[in-house]
Amino acid sequence: MSGAGEASTAKRTQPGASAAITGIGVITGSGVGVGPFWTALQGDRSPTRIITRFDSSPFRSRIAVEVDDFQAERLMDASRARRLDRFGQFSIGAARLALADADLQPDFVEPNRVAVQLGSALGGIAHAEEQVYRFHERGLRAVDPRLALAVFGGAASCNVAIEFGFTGPNCTNAMSCASGAIGVGEAWRLIREGVVDVAIAGGVEVPLAPLTYGAFANIRAMSTRNDDPEAACRPFDRDRDGFVMGEGAGILVLESIEHASARGARVYATVEGYGRSSDAYHMTAPRPDALQATRAIREALQSARVEPGQIDYVNAHASSTPLNDATETRAIQLALGPRALQIPVSGTKPFYGHVLGASGAIEVAVCALALRHGWVPPTLNLDEPEEGLALDYVPHRGRPRPLQKVLTNSFGFGGVNASLVLACHGNEEEPAPNPTLRRNA
Repeated sequence: MSGAGEASTAKRTQPGASAAITGIGVITGSGVGVGPFWTALQGDRSPTRIITRFDSSPFRSRIAVEVDDFQAERLMDASRARRLDRFGQFSIGAARLALADADLQPDFVEPNRVAVQLGSALGGIAHAEEQVYRFHERGLRAVDPRLALAVFGGAASCNVAIEFGFTGPNCTNAMSCASGAIGVGEAWRLIREGVVDVAIAGGVEVPLAPLTYGAFANIRAMSTRNDDPEAACRPFDRDRDGFVMGEGAGILVLESIEHASARGARVYATVEGYGRSSDAYHMTAPRPDALQATRAIREALQSARVEPGQIDYVNAHASSTPLNDATETRAIQLALGPRALQIPVSGTKPFYGHVLGASGAIEVAVCALALRHGWVPPTLNLDEPEEGLALDYVPHRGRPRPLQKVLTNSFGFGGVNASLVLACHGNEEEPAPNPTLRRNA
């Protein structure tokens, strides 16, 4: 590993347009860590099942993607893990996985030059919900005394900053299902502008609690295919009936190209452009003409200095809801023009569910891995696209394909739109790593 002196020289260089993705930390129902996650993406099964965390029988929807194999004590001190709710554990755990994957020890960077930029739609609300039950059953003394410190969304980035001593810009945005992508985009912006050399960026979501889950069931946003859970998330399929909720986290290590080069870092891909817009139309329904979603895509392309015809793959938001998939298809067609029909498009949420604020960051990880390995992931459960949704959706199985530039979209409640452009860094192909985890001394 490079020393602190080498890393510190990079901060004096002029800012560039790209940010290198050098580490990936994922916690999903398909796998914890980049190696297991990559292996799962190459399979053909969804981990969606009937919820085991609580009794979901009162609800129209009773399915989700749960994370089974996360062990907080492997990623942080046991005493620290006991003091945190699951939201805080996922935040620190995914960040540590990303740092280990990047082979970047916190002691080897200048703390003031490291940002933490995360996103979460709901923050620690599931833990708060549990405390409400305790309060009503046993009174205030039974409530977690750290509740006030756990429930707010900013606990994600604050816990990460405290754990690793990073003192650069710190923020957890709460822009619904686009918040993870926005976290990555804002991290890219800070690196591009020369404010920081390194950013810990992504999203965290732990929404699987009865009232929180039931609130989404009430608005009829989720699939009711309870008799066939693995087939419930069906992006772009004519029989799709709603999203499948998931829990998880996706956190990336982003570095300036100069900083990554100075320490000889392995680069998965680079973030090249970022666009945001607002429908200003409705809290749950996308704007039917897709003009603002289209604008977000176009802004990402423009900031990356990429023409529509240069995009080789689109990782779609593809929530498996009737309105959103149709509107996103229109946005892709409008933004990418005539060549849109020849560009592979896939929705990968069947592999990990709709992890709300973490989805966009997990999908940036998917894109980085696709670029590095020259492989387009599939859209599971896509048996027959809805009439009029005419794109190359890559059904059922992934396909090898050299990739240079890819687009990923994230759209959320309130009409929040975010798009990112990633590019291949030109590394030689090698297997996805499964790093040995290391703790700070």
